[in-house]
Amino acid sequence: MSTQSHLPPRTAEPAASTLSDSVPAERTKPGPAMLSRRAFVGATASAVAGITLVPRHVLGGPRFVPPSEKINIAIVGCGGQGQVNVHALFNHADAQIIAVADPVEHQDLHAFYFNSFSGRLPLKAEIQRHYAEFQNNPNYQVADYEDFRHMLAKEKAIDAILCATPDHQHAYVSVTVMRHGKHVYCEKPLTHNIWEARQVAKVARETGVATQLGNQGHSGSFIRTTCEMIWAGAIGDVREVHAWTSATRWNKKYWGGMPPAQPVPQGVNWDLWLGPRSMRPYNSAYNPVSWRDYWDFGTAPIGDFFCHNFDPGCWALDLKKPYLVEAYGAGGVDSYMAPVGGLYTYHFGPRGNMPPVKFTWYDGGLMPARPDGLEPDDQLGANGNGILFVGDKGMLTCPGWAGRPTLLPGSRDAEYKRPPQTIPRVPGHHRDWLNACKGGKPASANFQYGAALTEVGLLGLVAMRCHGKQLHWDADAMKATNAPEADRFIKETYRPGWEVA
Repeated sequence: MSTQSHLPPRTAEPAASTLSDSVPAERTKPGPAMLSRRAFVGATASAVAGITLVPRHVLGGPRFVPPSEKINIAIVGCGGQGQVNVHALFNHADAQIIAVADPVEHQDLHAFYFNSFSGRLPLKAEIQRHYAEFQNNPNYQVADYEDFRHMLAKEKAIDAILCATPDHQHAYVSVTVMRHGKHVYCEKPLTHNIWEARQVAKVARETGVATQLGNQGHSGSFIRTTCEMIWAGAIGDVREVHAWTSATRWNKKYWGGMPPAQPVPQGVNWDLWLGPRSMRPYNSAYNPVSWRDYWDFGTAPIGDFFCHNFDPGCWALDLKKPYLVEAYGAGGVDSYMAPVGGLYTYHFGPRGNMPPVKFTWYDGGLMPARPDGLEPDDQLGANGNGILFVGDKGMLTCPGWAGRPTLLPGSRDAEYKRPPQTIPRVPGHHRDWLNACKGGKPASANFQYGAALTEVGLLGLVAMRCHGKQLHWDADAMKATNAPEADRFIKETYRPGWEVA
């Protein structure tokens, strides 16, 4: 099933490695301008400690931007989702994009849902046109780089970076940028493996920069209403949750092995694109977009959509530490590629006064069974994405991207009075991050929350790659206690120079 037919447009945010001999070493290794972890942490410790005493922008220094000034932003990853985020940033007058970085110069996304040209140079040109038109500045220039590390070393005016690379580089980019004292917005999933999620959250705490995960629905009003309804007892105690996406694998051609070698297109630095992953021949099956299918680069449909569609469950029910996980793939599990569809089951123990919960994730067209007692026009989720809460006093469903909560059956929703608002609303996803960059309170989907949310989804992939073995998960030890074979998926290996440290 193609995801083109059911994905909603992504162009607006919701309302309210040993290096290849063919590539010079200086292209792929950190430059001298990078700060060591010890030096950076020591230099910023006192500022981090002062956050609770005075507004962060009063502290000065390179990290927080005064409210009256523009935030100089660089884009790392200029594919389709990079474009989507650039368009969102255009809506904020105090967000100024000054540089872009991507190892791919140009790519055609018309075969995918982005329906555009992308890459480093097209995105640079689009940004320059925007500022020429809307700031009446025909000479506005945006710097472009293959390697974001060179950009960090040379572009001293950068305040913040938005990361929209493929999944396998999210952690490396985010940690490197935070170690440089820059604010970070990173697309979902936050990382490619569980150990990286823990490391990214740790570095975010150490550095104190403003962070945000790209799960846009988290900043909307509807997810807050969902939490308020569940906390007010609208459906009683919840013991069962289901979430899903109809998205499936992009590649239908290759199965059962590594794709054959093809010539590297002009304008593609393949070694740099691979980043922390081992060298292999180029093939168009990897890029653009369809890298999501491959274990080394992407995280399957659950990685792509989990942080959107499961988000209300994670927040409302504090579902962050399952103790038992199992997963099965439609058509079996390959060593190179994710299956065309998956069924993932998680068991969570009691949390405070909340009872145990069984949670099931479905993708590739799989769906939960339609519950008894629904009215003929009642729908679960919308457009192939959604979540369903089953309580002992009723049911509640939301569309994907944390959409509007609806009690089931629908006649009950029509007569139900929403509870008072107890969770503060925010003025939009990117706005929430930009305000944090200027010394405001942390963004709602900051990396502490985003890492925990991401980890649950990635744990399902560990179970999938263990071929259906039921994993006994010790979250505190970050260990599947009955499956030592899971260790290599919990923390992956890295090419020299690409370690997430």
